Amino acid sequence: MLLDRYLPRIEFDSYDDFKQNYRVNVPEDFNFGFDIVDEWAKQEPDKKALVWLSSEMEERTFTFTDISKMSNKACHYFLSIGLKKGDVVLLLLRRRWEYWVIATALHKLGVIVNPGNLLFTKKDIVYRGNMASISAIICCDDEYIREQVDAAAPEIDTLQRKITVATPREGWDFFEDAIEPFPDTFERPTGDAATHASDIFLIYFTSGSTGMPKMVCHNHAHPLGHIVTAKYWQQVQENKLHMSISDSGWAKFGWGKIYGQWICGAVIFCYDFIGKFDAKHILEVISKYKLTTFCAPPTMYRFMLQEDMSKYDLSSIQNFCNAGEPLNPEVFNRIYELTGKKMREGFGQSEGTVLLANFQWDEPKAGSTGKPSPLYDLHLIRGDGQETEDGEEGTIMVCNIDKNYPTGLFIGYYQNPEMTREVLGGDKYDTGDVAWRDSNGYYWFVGRNDDVIKCSGYRIGPFEVESALLTHPAVVESAITGAPDPVRGQVVKATVVLAKGYTPSPELTKELQNHVKKATAPYKYPRIIEYVEELPKTLGGKIKRAEIRKNDEKA
Repeated sequence: MLLDRYLPRIEFDSYDDFKQNYRVNVPEDFNFGFDIVDEWAKQEPDKKALVWLSSEMEERTFTFTDISKMSNKACHYFLSIGLKKGDVVLLLLRRRWEYWVIATALHKLGVIVNPGNLLFTKKDIVYRGNMASISAIICCDDEYIREQVDAAAPEIDTLQRKITVATPREGWDFFEDAIEPFPDTFERPTGDAATHASDIFLIYFTSGSTGMPKMVCHNHAHPLGHIVTAKYWQQVQENKLHMSISDSGWAKFGWGKIYGQWICGAVIFCYDFIGKFDAKHILEVISKYKLTTFCAPPTMYRFMLQEDMSKYDLSSIQNFCNAGEPLNPEVFNRIYELTGKKMREGFGQSEGTVLLANFQWDEPKAGSTGKPSPLYDLHLIRGDGQETEDGEEGTIMVCNIDKNYPTGLFIGYYQNPEMTREVLGGDKYDTGDVAWRDSNGYYWFVGRNDDVIKCSGYRIGPFEVESALLTHPAVVESAITGAPDPVRGQVVKATVVLAKGYTPSPELTKELQNHVKKATAPYKYPRIIEYVEELPKTLGGKIKRAEIRKNDEKA
């Protein structure tokens, strides 16, 4: 077990014990590649690290020794093409098994990893390439994204190399062939080439409601912050299969498919499906491979519930959890009815590790995002700067960061010291998310500050209204936003995806409005209902409410 190297204490008697006494030790030279991947390979050479399933259902299993040796070969190759500590490499790899090898190698070298997604256009790649001074782009065999990279490459001043995996392409290095001549051993760098826990490790481009994407930086200590994510929230188990549904371009990949899980010795299970999420296929895979722990966004659970889940054997799963969007009580209750398991919701951002979660000591409450992680001193703060009382809404803030900076929280914005000082230069980090706390210490998510609707003097959080709509059998998904109104300022609008067998009609609209009036405070009902085939979402599964609002403002 590696955990005892980093945790003075691993087991706790209660949540209060956990919150008060959890500590993580961060060695000054901590490096995930050497200290986790290589160390597992040294201690247990045959220990499984990854079970990978292709979209054609081809299965491959990798041990930590496999990952260690291949990453060592990759280190030599990357050095041979001029990559060095502090350079930035853009990874566009979907869920290819090569991601784990490549990321491990880049971490060993101190090369900064920048994950990206396969929907990028040429413009996206040029912007990111020049903003982050990207030295190389490593890409999967998706034809669209390779074409976008080819088009963007001449306009990225710092780009030195294009590398592809899975299938060769003219003008690109082919990863598997490129690393083959090199030895599978690699000495840990020393001197100026050595990495330190405080060095930049990872960059996520993350978008807010306004402006261009920002470059959020994490340091080499970041994986140790994810021990809480993996062990105490997802409850992964050593040598057992854990699956998080996420593309490698999402921050959720770092949350659920590599760092905390491997530190805990769990086996990552990855199904590299291509195209849209198919609930039936996922259920078949879970049933066949007997996963132990499973995590997905609420959107995916909602679509899984549209299938006959009773046909699938999900009994192996000991913990279902979710993140990315708040979990509607209706979904929580239906999963509990079908599996006997109470889902454990977690909440966080690309800027950190799990901030709030339903941890193992307490019974999850339907609709609650749980309690604070012990890594963060979280408080709910009112607009006047004072802390809220129980039952009162406030902005979630990470406090006292000037005295005790949390392991796992981002360290700033890449090459932007002014924005870093503005956001992290005081004693608090403002998450921009609104919640309230009940008398038992559970937090209840309301929405992003930007998403809270102000109607005739009322503040209405989208989550409560969305949850009320989901209790009607006609509704699969909904997005609640504020639509412009000349009298009230804003009115509540519902953008709705209907279940099979239902069609839009004035009668259904009235029925849904009356349903919400009965399920929650009547003033919160949606005065406007628009029916759509699908909601706009990020690749991480979050509803793009800002896009809906923007379109309404144009109308």
